[in-house]
Amino acid sequence: MVKLALLVRLEAKAGKETEVADFLESALPLANQESRTVAWFALRMGPSTFGVFDAFADEEGRNAHLAGPIAAALMAKAGELLSQPPVIEKVDLLAVKLPG
Repeated sequence: MVKLALLVRLEAKAGKETEVADFLESALPLANQESRTVAWFALRMGPSTFGVFDAFADEEGRNAHLAGPIAAALMAKAGELLSQPPVIEKVDLLAVKLPG
């Protein structure tokens, strides 16, 4: 059962919006390799506001993702691409509909 998630908000520096979008799109293959990440979404919420939403069955999966290559790459590029540090929220899922 999918019961935990992360909601990450990213604010691009002026002029870095395309690079943030490209970075998020390029992370999809890494997300696909994470067996414990049940769902992963890269979002654009406004001209310079982006996000990531991902879901997990358990805390171990969520922690593995936070310690994984996507998070490491994001933190390595944060100073270059983002106007402020990422806002990472751990959330509990109350209801979930998945395909299948």
